[in-house]
Amino acid sequence: MISLVRLLLVPVFAWMVVEGHDAWALAVLLVSGASDWLDGVLARRMNQVTRLGQMLDPAADRLFILVTLLGLAWRDVIPVWLVVVLVARDVVLGVMLVVLARAGHPPLRVHLAGKAGTFAIMYAFPLLLLSEWPSPVGDVAGVLGWACALWGVALYWFAGALYLAQAGSVLHRDARDGRAARTT
Repeated sequence: MISLVRLLLVPVFAWMVVEGHDAWALAVLLVSGASDWLDGVLARRMNQVTRLGQMLDPAADRLFILVTLLGLAWRDVIPVWLVVVLVARDVVLGVMLVVLARAGHPPLRVHLAGKAGTFAIMYAFPLLLLSEWPSPVGDVAGVLGWACALWGVALYWFAGALYLAQAGSVLHRDARDGRAARTT
């Protein structure tokens, strides 16, 4: 339910950031980030981890990240290269998921590096939005926001490399097992 609410907040956030309602957009970003954390904690503590939740949560994360990237790039808060770098990683992993699914495998388990990268990126966005405010707070937020964004990008791609290696291992094992079955 929490992930569904987060998904519903995406167009609200998009409208707010494009229209320049920064304080409200910042509030929506903070609520979204807090609810993402709360969603995971509650699901694990209450033993209510579901397949739907496992699909909705990362979908909400990716959609919020994409819309936030596009909105911040639209406003010239972030450069286009940041959008390209983050979207490219998700496209690569999306193709990997299709390949795994065609081979009969479920999505891979999320790595801590992936969670940390997503957390850092989602932490960077409100800071980068806050950096637009003309004040010393905006200046500090800009420095912290870029530190989180760059660290998040590094972790995001590191986790992507881990996922690709894991997928390669799974597919290699399938190929090996298929060759072994044909020779016996």
